[in-house]
Amino acid sequence: MPAAAPDTFREQAAAALLTARDRTLALTGCVDDNDLKAQHSPLMSPLVWDLAHVGNQEEIWLVREAGGRPALRADLDSMYDAFQHPRADRPALPLLSPQQARAYIADVREHALDVLDRTPLEHTGGRGDTLLGDAFVFGMIAQHEQQHDETMLATHQLRRGPAVLAASDPPPAAVDPADLPSEVLIPGGPFVMGTSTEPWALDNERPAHQVHVPAFFLDTFPVTNAAYRQFIDDGGYRDPRWWSDDGWEHREQAGLEAPLFWERDGGDWLRRRFGVLEPVPPQEPVMHVCWYEADAYARWAGRRLPTEAEWEKAARHDPAGDRSRRYPWGDDDPQPRHANLGQRHLRPAPIGAYPDGASPQGVHQLIGDVWEWTASDFLPHPGFTAYPYKEYSEVFFGPAYKVLRGGAFGVDPVACRGTFRNWDYPIRRQIFSGFRTARDVEGVR
Repeated sequence: MPAAAPDTFREQAAAALLTARDRTLALTGCVDDNDLKAQHSPLMSPLVWDLAHVGNQEEIWLVREAGGRPALRADLDSMYDAFQHPRADRPALPLLSPQQARAYIADVREHALDVLDRTPLEHTGGRGDTLLGDAFVFGMIAQHEQQHDETMLATHQLRRGPAVLAASDPPPAAVDPADLPSEVLIPGGPFVMGTSTEPWALDNERPAHQVHVPAFFLDTFPVTNAAYRQFIDDGGYRDPRWWSDDGWEHREQAGLEAPLFWERDGGDWLRRRFGVLEPVPPQEPVMHVCWYEADAYARWAGRRLPTEAEWEKAARHDPAGDRSRRYPWGDDDPQPRHANLGQRHLRPAPIGAYPDGASPQGVHQLIGDVWEWTASDFLPHPGFTAYPYKEYSEVFFGPAYKVLRGGAFGVDPVACRGTFRNWDYPIRRQIFSGFRTARDVEGVR
């Protein structure tokens, strides 16, 4: 989102909030009340909890904090506080009914849009340190709702029953991956990681800082289902040589044999995708693998996972101008020709589908399709400052969480950019996660 006047930010914020709400209502309006109240996995909240939670956060931050207005439902704050109630415990709470939740979020939205319409905004150059500067708090809440929409999409994937979601297929490959090199050399040297000017960047993306990254090779495309199947067929899941100690222990305890939602069909594999059982598409990026699986595959292939800094350099650095861009293709906001985002499709696109989204060095599909695991723990950038609350990022910093980058097909563009950071436990597989691999350049440190 390039620099814009306050009124433009106001329009962008209103549009982002509307887009998020349309998606929320679509994801919760396609199933009956029993499905909304059910917990489809202990890893996930009931959909009706997410529905009211996005409204509660909007009330807290837009109506009360930004608007300075009295609370509409202060009694809901505790019940919809994600830190007070683990997901597994939420079905036992006296949650709002689906009808009550819809009425509540509609009431909150009416007040929030009135605040947006009436509140003076200032242009701060994307500093991200004032709630109203560049409509930051409105963008933050639009991103928050879209992140819960992605979570609800993952809940739909875990849900058993007939298909209730529909979308067109992604585009076919526009270039033949066989005509491109399998890996790309990313030259060594410094680049600017993070941002201090992106208006709606969240605190963990800040501040911009220079990082030196030695030269390395990176896969041109994410690892595909076909490539991952070679790992399976070669006994990768039964050979501890390829697994870290923690990874092998988890593999044995969890009984991992293939990506989540895969099942054998004779000598082939099927996958369950949003209520549909289908053959695993060989040329799509592999999905629903945990960090330990990605790490094991990379070791088996004689490679490794890229660090977060390597991933971001490949995605943002423009060697011609020696600068960091917002996206691999440049500074323009994502368009359908660039990347598979926004739940336009309910699956990753085959590799080679988005040549217009490639980086200057020729790395494809860094944005969209699948989140990509990196080798890095989730840690603050140098000079990090928590804003506007510690619970968004700071409480998660440390070795327990691994960083994912790039977004997936279920990520809205408002919550996806070259600096955006996602994180999760290395055992998580219900997320739309894949990976690509890297290797060192011999003799370069």
